[in-house]
Amino acid sequence: MTTTALPAGSAVSNAAAYGKRENLPRRLQAILSLDDFEHAARCHLPRPLFGYIAGAAEDNTSLAGNRSAFLNYGLKTRVMVDVSQRVQRTSLFGIDYRMPFGIAPVGISAISAYRGDIVTATAAQSEGVPAIMSGTSLIRMEEVARAAPSTWFQAYLPGDTSKIAPLIERIDAAGFKTLVVTVDIPVWANRENNVRTGFSMPLRPSLRLAWDGLVRPRWLMGTFVRTFALHGMPHFENSFASRGAPMLSNTAIRDTTGRDHLNWSHLEAIRRRWPGHLVIKGILHEDDARRAVAIGSDGIIVSNHGGRQLDGAVAPLVMLPRIVDQVGHQTVVMMDGGVRRGADVLKAVALGARMVFLGRPFMYAAAVAGEAGVRHAIGLLHDEVDRNMAMLGACSIDEITPDLLVRTSR
Repeated sequence: MTTTALPAGSAVSNAAAYGKRENLPRRLQAILSLDDFEHAARCHLPRPLFGYIAGAAEDNTSLAGNRSAFLNYGLKTRVMVDVSQRVQRTSLFGIDYRMPFGIAPVGISAISAYRGDIVTATAAQSEGVPAIMSGTSLIRMEEVARAAPSTWFQAYLPGDTSKIAPLIERIDAAGFKTLVVTVDIPVWANRENNVRTGFSMPLRPSLRLAWDGLVRPRWLMGTFVRTFALHGMPHFENSFASRGAPMLSNTAIRDTTGRDHLNWSHLEAIRRRWPGHLVIKGILHEDDARRAVAIGSDGIIVSNHGGRQLDGAVAPLVMLPRIVDQVGHQTVVMMDGGVRRGADVLKAVALGARMVFLGRPFMYAAAVAGEAGVRHAIGLLHDEVDRNMAMLGACSIDEITPDLLVRTSR
């Protein structure tokens, strides 16, 4: 039986329920696209925190490539088609989602947005889309699971393999049904952008950081002071079965290194132990996609970590159809990286993605306006997908097929 992630009584069929949102907070009224949230977040967040979210590895070549890959495809419109009953509903793992996109995991989000992990998870659940909680979060997974039970959990495998099984058991006990294991960080990337903007892990107090906070009072009082006053020093809560290091501790970085010896046997062991849906995130090679299927993964996410690992890595959109061709009939293929518009979502769907994830835009939205910001971002993207489906002559996501695409450059 198919269950649903749609809120009760919310059988939304088109943009009518989304296009005109009443009581929108003043600070959101000028936000007309996801890119607008980025501009607003640049003004709202201290420079190191904005740089951490916005930046990628080395020369940002992969970051730019993720975005430009979408420009290589044009969409063919179909006219005079009755599209009055169009819907975006998408089914994954027996659950109906209202839209074909979701929220990707973003680490340490609770220092950029107050209770950031809960904000994104509850917004996603209320709007009927999936959200993936990051394993490098500052809020206990149990709190997020209680607030939004439909949330997926993303884990980085501990370098100390004796800690893997207890972590998996904790995730299961917390009530998560879908586990996303990110596999593309054998070592930390060369993120020069973090150094240039003053971000470090552990986060080190400095005059520059203090000044950045003072000139951004909404973030300082609404997120930083409020977090410390109500919840104390943030810790990395979910790296292991037990509580991890404080955000300002030198052990914070040591707890997240030493993964270069991990291999497929560890994923096989997780598959044997994990009772829910298992998704492997960070796949860019056809051989790895086949290997993920062989160990019994229920889904894969084609991803280059938002351009934050290997600079020069191929864009996920480029690899998506190749991987779909290899394993799309055996497992659920999803993707992330570079998505900013409804047209991007539909291009990825046409190339075989069953779900498309976005990280940075929703993190910016949470930082700027909390849950209201995330819900507004979801609504904006929903409306773009809806309008584009109408112009493509499509009434359902199943009708977004490769024949609607034209390769415009090679």
